[in-house]
Formats: sequence, C-alpha cells, structure tokens
Amino acid sequence: MKNQNIALGAALIILSELALLTTGMIIKSISAEVSTEQIVFIRNLFGLFILIPWLIRKGISRLETKRIGLHISRGLVGLSAMICLFYSWGHMPLAQASLLKQTSPMFIPIFAFFWINESIGIKTICSIFIGFVGVVLIINPAGTEAQFNIAIFIALLGAMLAGLAKVIIRKMSATETPGRIVFYFALIGTLVSAIPALISWVSLTWLQWGALAAIAVFSTIAQLSISKAYSHAPAGQLGPYTYTSVAFAAFFGWLLWDELLNYTTFAGILIIVLAGILAMTDRRISRIKAEQKQIVFDKDR
Repeated sequence: MKNQNIALGAALIILSELALLTTGMIIKSISAEVSTEQIVFIRNLFGLFILIPWLIRKGISRLETKRIGLHISRGLVGLSAMICLFYSWGHMPLAQASLLKQTSPMFIPIFAFFWINESIGIKTICSIFIGFVGVVLIINPAGTEAQFNIAIFIALLGAMLAGLAKVIIRKMSATETPGRIVFYFALIGTLVSAIPALISWVSLTWLQWGALAAIAVFSTIAQLSISKAYSHAPAGQLGPYTYTSVAFAAFFGWLLWDELLNYTTFAGILIIVLAGILAMTDRRISRIKAEQKQIVFDKDR
C-alpha cells in the first residue's frame, strides 16, 4: 500500500474544490445565453484536447486497461452528474448549489452497501437522516419559487450520481491511474454529449468561447486533483476538506451576485456539513476494523 500523505491529499482536495467552484462561477455568468448541453459538450471536448499532450508524452500504451466496463460506467454516471451540476450552477444561488453538491457523502455509503457489501454503521445511518433534515431546510426557504425547487432536486440528483461516481473511482484506483481515469471520462463524455449539444447549438462569441475553454481547464484540474488526492489518503480522512468550497461560494455569491443566505438556509448548510463529516468518520472507522480482520475489498492508494 502506498504511504499516506494526508496533507498533500487535503491540499489537492481544496484545489479541486476551488477549481470546480471557478467553473461554477463561469457557468453562472453565461448560462442565460448558452445551454447546459452545449456547455457540457464543449467542456468535455476541450478537456480531451487538454489531455492530448499527456497522451503523447506517456504513450498510447497508458490507455490499456482491463476495466473498460468500469470506465464506461464512470463516464456515463459522471457525465449525468456533470449535467445536473452545471444546470444547478446556472439556476441556483452559488452557495446552495455548492452545498447540495456536497451531499454526495450521504449517498456514498448507500451505494457502497449495495454494490460492494460494505456495512453501514449506526453513525452513518444517523448522518443520512440528519443530512436530509438539512436538505429539507434548504428546499423550503421563504419565497421559494417552483423553478428554484426544480433546480434543487436536479442538484440533489447530481450529488447522488457524483457519490456513485466516487465509489466507481475508488473501485478503479487500485489499477487505474488518475490520468487514464480522466482521459476515458473526457472521451466518453464528449461522444455521449455531442448529439444533445448539436440539437441545442447556438452561435458563440469569442468571449463565450474563452469562457468555455476556461471551464474545460478548471474542470480538468478539478478532476485530476481529486483523482490524485484519493491516491494519497482515504476518502474518509479527506472528505471534510471538500466543504471549504461552500464558504468560498457563499463569499463570491455575495460579492458578485448579491446573494444572501437566510437563517433557514444557513442552518441547513451547517446540518449537512455536520452530517457529511459524521458519515465519512464512520466509514473510516468501519474500514479500519475491516482491515484488522483482513477483509479488504478495495485497497487505498
């Protein structure tokens, strides 16, 4: 097993979250003129181009894999999560979109239980219920409109799919490099998202092309950083650092779009953060006990 480096893993997680938040701010700025389908396609296409120098340097042999099925699954699930996330960035206050993205730790234990038979501890079960209390507080703020509710549920669906994608990445991390995982994701995402993007295509200005190129750059940085982070330390120890993006999102949402959080939403944020950290702590303890019994189904790298 590779030596753990929690400090480096945490730094990479924070870098990933800041890069992803930057994409969210760009998407929020252009979502009124450019459709989500077009943004997703161009993000994946540009991301694929960004990875070509890596492929040339490492050689085509770096793409050889015996887990193509997992790559396809991760690609489809990750693409669906991306569509939901990008939609929520464009149709919700920045802090709420960022926060609901962070509900994925509530779904990870559920997927791990059904897919790889990982037991769910009492603390995790409690954290799931606590987390959904926080979600309810966010879903029903004063003055909520129907369209806003739809965006919230889409954001939650994206969080659920993101949780599943993280379980798949963890399953692959024992044999697949971060570069290979990200490359196949970009390739599959580009191919699958091409048709809906062409249907909703609109002409773009040079400024919009630049914004979309920036989305691709920052999204690729986020993907590479998070894939690399989980090779340095277990998800349970790194997970709490993902919540740093909520504070940054609240600040930039207020600074750039005059978005203010009411007391109900703020309470929901605190509850979800508490639930997420509680769930990840319980999963870390369960994993340690399993390793002591030599019941290891997926090695950390």
